[in-house]
Amino acid sequence: MLLFLFNSILLGVGLAMDAFSVSIANGLSEPHMRRLKCTAVAGTYSVFQFLMPMLGWILVTTLMGWFSVIERFVPYIALGLLLFIGIKMIVECLRGGEEKEARRLTVPILLMQAVATSIDALSVGFTLAAYELPSTLTASVIIGAVTFVICLFGLWIGKRFGRIFRHAEVVGGVILILIGIEIFVKNVFF
Repeated sequence: MLLFLFNSILLGVGLAMDAFSVSIANGLSEPHMRRLKCTAVAGTYSVFQFLMPMLGWILVTTLMGWFSVIERFVPYIALGLLLFIGIKMIVECLRGGEEKEARRLTVPILLMQAVATSIDALSVGFTLAAYELPSTLTASVIIGAVTFVICLFGLWIGKRFGRIFRHAEVVGGVILILIGIEIFVKNVFF
């Protein structure tokens, strides 16, 4: 049991790295983000990191044949979402004419980021298929909790540097694009 918990924590740390990077990017682009919004952002990533392994487990245990058709499109979806968001951030920052308020993290953008960064966690659900539902649920809760803490830390880092760096949103956009490319390359070529 102790080994299972330890492995779930390590799994959570590994899965949270994309969300951590995106959290830094969000903190860079919105350095004056309030604590409540930071909590909501980290909570959104956390919920998706919890849900995706559960969804993967359900798909493997019930609909494996159907999901294998969709599985190969997952990296393309993540790449598309993160490219769209990253390029949008860069263009808006470089235009400079728009108000900063218009570039704030919105709910639709946050949800796209949460889906794009948690797609890897979907694959984890396949490996959890060997476990019964209570163990899968426990692992998913741990993954979500670890993600929450790591993302809060990422937002804090981003906010600190976002106050200093004038064009931090460009850096944030580049980070999102690189994460999208990394997810794509890792899942398509390796």
